Order: sequence, then structure tokens, then C-alpha cells
Amino acid sequence: QVQLVESGGGLVQPGGSLRLSCVASGSIFRIYAMGWYRQAPGKQRELVAVITSGGRTNYVDTVKGRFTISRDNAKNTVYLQMNSLKPEDTRVYYCNAEAKSSGWGTRNTYWGQGTQVTVSS
Repeated sequence: QVQLVESGGGLVQPGGSLRLSCVASGSIFRIYAMGWYRQAPGKQRELVAVITSGGRTNYVDTVKGRFTISRDNAKNTVYLQMNSLKPEDTRVYYCNAEAKSSGWGTRNTYWGQGTQVTVSS
């Protein structure tokens, strides 16, 4: 089993920045991909950014040029640098990982508990 713990959320003014972190721990054989999702009340959870095991990244159009996803494989950590934040970025942000807990196991998807990001003056 893999546990994901997010941190870095909080209250920030429009135009400000936040850096989210997500640390994976537990039984980890390999993490194939990690990403960030977000969800607002009454709306479906959406993919914000993902980084694959090969280092490829992808972003939802609304955050391109403002958000940057990165990783540190040695620390099993993924980051989301969020710049030029807008009120519409106000969501609960969830860390996601696709991982194997053993060499003979199967890939599973894991989720963090979520961290609140609020953009308001």
C-alpha cells in the first residue's frame, strides 16, 4: 500500500503563488506517474497536471503557463508550483499516483486526502 500526503495549500491573494508538495510512502516498488487533480463544490474532479515516469508532463489548458509540475524520484515526491493564481483556481487539490507495491504486483491508483487552495483578496 502507498500513502500520499499533500501539503502547501492555504489562502493566497489573486496573482500570488503557492507550492504544493505530495510525498509518497509505504510499500513502493515503483511509481509510474504522479499528478494533481482538483475539485470544486458541485463540479467533477479534473486533472490539473501529470508527470510520467519518463518525465513527460501534461497540463489542463486553464493552467498552462502558470503551473509547473515537477518530481524528485529519490524522495518519492511531486510538486506543483502555482503562479499567477486566480479566484477560479480555488479548489481542493488532490495528489494522485500510479504505483506498484511489489515487483509481482499490479499497478494501483492512490489518492491523497486533499489540500485546500483558496484564492481571494
